[in-house]
Amino acid sequence: MTASDAGTAPWTGRLTGGGSGVSVLVATAIVVADMIGVGVFTSLGFQVKDIPSGFSILALWTVGGIVALCGVFSYSELGAMFPRSSGEYNFLGRAYHPAFGFLAGWVSATVGFAAPVALAAMAFGEYAKSVVPEVPPIPLAIGVVWLVSIVQLTGVRHSSTFQLISTILKVVLIVAFLVAGFVVGTPQPISFAPHAGDLPRIVSAPFAIGLVFVMYSFSGWNAATYIIGEMSMPQRNLPRALLGGTLIVLVLYVALNAVFLYSTPISALAGQLDVASVAGNAIFGSLGGRIVGAMICFGLISSISAMMWIGPRVMMTMGEDIPALRVFSKRSVRGAPAYAILFQLAAANLLLFTRSFEAVLDFIQFSLLFCSFFTVAGVIKLRITDPDLPRPYRAWGYPFTPLIFLLVTASMMYYLLTERPVQSLSGLLVMLSGLLIYAVFRRRPVAAATSHNRE
Repeated sequence: MTASDAGTAPWTGRLTGGGSGVSVLVATAIVVADMIGVGVFTSLGFQVKDIPSGFSILALWTVGGIVALCGVFSYSELGAMFPRSSGEYNFLGRAYHPAFGFLAGWVSATVGFAAPVALAAMAFGEYAKSVVPEVPPIPLAIGVVWLVSIVQLTGVRHSSTFQLISTILKVVLIVAFLVAGFVVGTPQPISFAPHAGDLPRIVSAPFAIGLVFVMYSFSGWNAATYIIGEMSMPQRNLPRALLGGTLIVLVLYVALNAVFLYSTPISALAGQLDVASVAGNAIFGSLGGRIVGAMICFGLISSISAMMWIGPRVMMTMGEDIPALRVFSKRSVRGAPAYAILFQLAAANLLLFTRSFEAVLDFIQFSLLFCSFFTVAGVIKLRITDPDLPRPYRAWGYPFTPLIFLLVTASMMYYLLTERPVQSLSGLLVMLSGLLIYAVFRRRPVAAATSHNRE
């Protein structure tokens, strides 16, 4: 590639101005930003209907965080072994076959990130109504997606700064809300200490179903694996970023649910979708809705930014391997995969205009879980088939931690198959349709792709 190719040039892996690659702090911020969306602010109302116990609710969110950590350990091992951006596309291709990796990449590059971006942007527009009620949600949603996309197009250095600042602001606002809830809120008659009736609740069907939705709130713990190729010292810093980010979110999630229960009667929370606003009104009075709406809006900006950063890296890496997609591999002089970013921007805007992102999310949930399941299973497979491969990081607690993750993920897939069989099987068929495209555009040999990616 020459500088005449659409104004792009080979990126050296260094940021413009002499800085190094993405730091562990920025990678951690990406994990935190990608994980904390609206799930934690909307799930509790349905959980307390069947689990009216402070200890059991906090145990539910703690278990969800532990399962996410089990996934972190396995992804860290694979990421340290194969330090290339694109997440499951890279891991499944190396652990099994390039065709398997392509199926995961096909879903991620087309709608796997565009649909969550559109959903988060729409949520931004809806929550912003509490702050600026005269502006319709759709223009606000489109505006925030374009804003963060423009930041991403300016290059990795500016993206890093924006991501770090927006994520720190998000965490600061959540911590401020937590402090206000415990200091200003009216204590409710609820105990977070274990009682005799908690064990039956923890082993009950409502707890298992609640865990499914808790795990969706924890999704995003693997975010840094999509930008491994841009990280400085990835073999060391990737595990740190994944572990640090997931632990931060685990603590914040447990604390948020604790403050919701501490400050608001369970009867007011039960069955409510917007539990954060209900708790906000209980803590701050009539201004509570606006305060919570503003807090969630600021938080969603960092989430959209993280997904607009990591999502295009899948298409970028696929472009490095597949000649027909080569245009998406081109980086600007500042390190941004401009064409891949514009592709995801167009897909997210299309989903926003057609209001089809919720349907797309229903279709792809099973496929995404399917890919995560086999990625973690790939750690076990490679330990057996390729025990001599260099492993700069080895999964902590192996083989128990990957087995725990596989068991819970398999349960979630079973739940989706029984509750949403048409959407789940249709999503799997959409993913498998990528085999046709793979057959047409045949991937280059892995060795060539790897040498292209590494300096």
